[in-house]
Amino acid sequence: MTLTALSVASEVFPLIKTGGLADVAGALPLALTAEGIASHVLLPGYPSVLAALEGARTVLDFNPLFGGTAHLLAGRAGGLELFVLDAPHLYARPGNPYSGPDGADWPDNPQRFAALAQVAARLGLGALPGFQPDVVHAHDWQAGLAPAYLHYAGTRRPGTVMTVHNLAFQGQCDRAWLETLGLPPEAWSIDGVESYGGIGFLKAGLQLADRVTTVSPTYAAEIRTPAGGMGLDGLLRYRGSAVSGILNGIDTAVWDPAGDPFLPSPYTAATLQAREASRAALRARLGLVDDPAAPVIGIVSRLSWQKGMDTVLEALPALLARGMRLAVLGAGDQGLQNAFAHAAATHPGQIGLHLGYDEGLAHLIQAGCDALLVPSRFEPCGLTQLCALRYGAMPVVARVGGLADTVIDANEMALAAGVGTGIQFASATRDALEAALDRVATLWRDREAWARIQHNGMASDVSWAGPARRYAALYREVSVR
Repeated sequence: MTLTALSVASEVFPLIKTGGLADVAGALPLALTAEGIASHVLLPGYPSVLAALEGARTVLDFNPLFGGTAHLLAGRAGGLELFVLDAPHLYARPGNPYSGPDGADWPDNPQRFAALAQVAARLGLGALPGFQPDVVHAHDWQAGLAPAYLHYAGTRRPGTVMTVHNLAFQGQCDRAWLETLGLPPEAWSIDGVESYGGIGFLKAGLQLADRVTTVSPTYAAEIRTPAGGMGLDGLLRYRGSAVSGILNGIDTAVWDPAGDPFLPSPYTAATLQAREASRAALRARLGLVDDPAAPVIGIVSRLSWQKGMDTVLEALPALLARGMRLAVLGAGDQGLQNAFAHAAATHPGQIGLHLGYDEGLAHLIQAGCDALLVPSRFEPCGLTQLCALRYGAMPVVARVGGLADTVIDANEMALAAGVGTGIQFASATRDALEAALDRVATLWRDREAWARIQHNGMASDVSWAGPARRYAALYREVSVR
């Protein structure tokens, strides 16, 4: 039996991306096709999205929608069936999807993303003739009000799924917005959208969706504790078995070293020697000393406290003392950006840095670094370590969230059993990271063991096939109402 799903997200790769949410929102609907799920994706009409939309046609009008005229467009892009909310007064702006060029959040973000959720609810209730989803799947706080609007509609509705990609971002606004956002008075309660005296977009989804998922089993357990729950652990414990963790995958067509257009030479696990071309290209691209014998540690990350980037800076003397090089791609907190820029200027040829995001360079780092470092303090799933496994770069990760679920520590027993795929370390501290770097250096000297770890990683299934099966089963559960 084919089911129809409406996926609601604020960003979708390859149309608009600031992080892993976009990768998931772009890849999961495609993977669900093999499971008999016909998916449409609803996203805001940012300029880049409208420019990429193919065969755009207006299918619904909204007059007014939070102070302006809006249209729902249908079309295709990136292989996806899309609904795009064309509301220039909300989305035709410079900057990223959430903030302006100055880095400050747009003050009307509550309206911007409530509009997205409202339209999702209308579609879920059959506003568009010929389209009736069985499931509405909301991603992160920006879509969190969609389950709430459907809950309070007081009529037959589709099943709802709320996926948390990062619990740290919850979408809070003042309770005075309740009427403006079109929420009924009864929504203002602890069993509704109220969250610590304000309106919580994510909290609303966690409270009112039929099922809640997050992007790894370990993270699903962590967020039900006071240490990891960001103030919502009580609610998540209360939801009980309605909360589960389903690992992310990656798009193995986009991330494929055998056919990656960003690499100077394709390679596979059987032709790992061809990876040397990418190693040399990465050193040249980031101005690292051209020494093939020196291992290059790669980082593709947001530069933030959550990602443990301050710990990397603390451990830099130890990293360089072990003869390693560092290749960094990322952007984030200004203080960390400045610190990495200073480190790169102080150690030319040893530290290469590109501030910002560059898709091609992200691929080249995965193919050209020897180990990929992910020292996060918490990590819902993480995608870069999955890409590293596929590209033959050894992941070196903190033992948290999805990092713990996806990387098999190459300790002595794992190596003896032939199953190790990387290195785990206990926490994002200088001592723990330096100990992990010692293990990297030891393994680097044992070329046979290193090659075994590379082959194990490249043999790992990091695709969406398994996760798609689990999401499809979940959709079928909630669609029976």
